[in-house]
Amino acid sequence: MSKKAFFVAATGQHVGKTTTCLGLVSGLLKKHKNVGFIKPIGQEHVEIETGVHVDKDVVLFKDHFNLKQAEAAMSPVLFPRGFTRDFLDGKVKEKDLQSKIEESYKTISKSSDAIVIEGTGHVGVGSIVNFSNARVASLLGLPMILVASGGLGSSFDALAVNKALCDAEGVRIAGIILNRVHDDKRDMVLTYMKKALAHWNIPILGCIPFDPFLSNPTMQDYESLFNATLLTGEDHHMRHFRHMRLVATSLKNYRELILPNQLIITPSNREDIILSTLTKHWDVKIANPQEDLSVGIILTGDTPPRQTILEALKKANIPMLYAPVSSYRAMEMITSYTVKIRKEDKEKINEAVEVVESHIDFDLLLSTL
Repeated sequence: MSKKAFFVAATGQHVGKTTTCLGLVSGLLKKHKNVGFIKPIGQEHVEIETGVHVDKDVVLFKDHFNLKQAEAAMSPVLFPRGFTRDFLDGKVKEKDLQSKIEESYKTISKSSDAIVIEGTGHVGVGSIVNFSNARVASLLGLPMILVASGGLGSSFDALAVNKALCDAEGVRIAGIILNRVHDDKRDMVLTYMKKALAHWNIPILGCIPFDPFLSNPTMQDYESLFNATLLTGEDHHMRHFRHMRLVATSLKNYRELILPNQLIITPSNREDIILSTLTKHWDVKIANPQEDLSVGIILTGDTPPRQTILEALKKANIPMLYAPVSSYRAMEMITSYTVKIRKEDKEKINEAVEVVESHIDFDLLLSTL
């Protein structure tokens, strides 16, 4: 086993495991020439140019870091829809899955000085087919690094549950990385979490601050959320917004609060709001052709926008999609939506790498391995 290989799992869903792995790989590349990445078991997969299906995170990491290994070796096992039933029906053999995972690790090890192995979800995910993250780490003889939310009581409770599964499989937890820690609680969380973890003799390897930009959807995310496509401004799929506003107010009040880089959610029949936004857009352009209001629009309601409105928004190149739901339902969907980093979203990837890498103690990490 490579002494610089480790398995990364989270204490729950949407804790920031992939974001953390981006920072880990980036930091290790500054210390080692060749760094490998493996996603032993993938759930959300994509088809690459060769026709092979691999986990989407593998494509993200290979593209961004220009990793040398083949995608197929980095993504040995996929759990597509119906996989669990096929396994329980005996159509998929456990030994075949184990062989694929072990061969993947062996292949990547040959060309890597360090390896980050990213699990799927929390430590127990995959248990129904006897391939939980804890068991996979045990099969490969790897220590575990757990990513936990940056709180105290509930975060420690989640760590305790996940540690119990690691203990059952004989997997050592090499360290904890706390993610999305709010600045005003950072000192308190670090002080008391260190005291709590001292009972297990497990160090904190990193304390990553909360960065709202990493949770900020793009227009492409909204397309996925509403199962819709941009009707205008197709050049701006990757546009992010600093502000979001549900407009159900008078035109006078709206005019006073139009902000740059704002996502506007309003019914499609509020043409006064749309036209006022267009006026502001062109005012900015006339004053300085190099500037842009950088807004985005989600139109809602039972009736799609009229063709004249579409043409005006196309001319301004403002990204807009239409969702046939109420504005309040649209807001509910947006506020409950969890953003996943896409390989096309270079701005967000770079932000994640910078924030995570700068808040992990790599010397301590490598020493614990």
